[in-house]
Amino acid sequence: MPIAQIHIMEGRSDEQKERLIEEVTKAISRSLDAPEANVRVLIDEMPKQHFGIGGQSAKKLGR
Repeated sequence: MPIAQIHIMEGRSDEQKERLIEEVTKAISRSLDAPEANVRVLIDEMPKQHFGIGGQSAKKLGR
């Protein structure tokens, strides 16, 4: 059972996350010849102040 864990900053809509799950599932299924029903996708959202870019938080950078 393939499992993909994806870390993203907060702020995406539910529709975007649903599309991400669908597309990642399809890609894993195609590349590994695994049935889509066996693929698991976990999305971890983090606050922008917990995501650093070049020594500063994404929140501070306005991302």
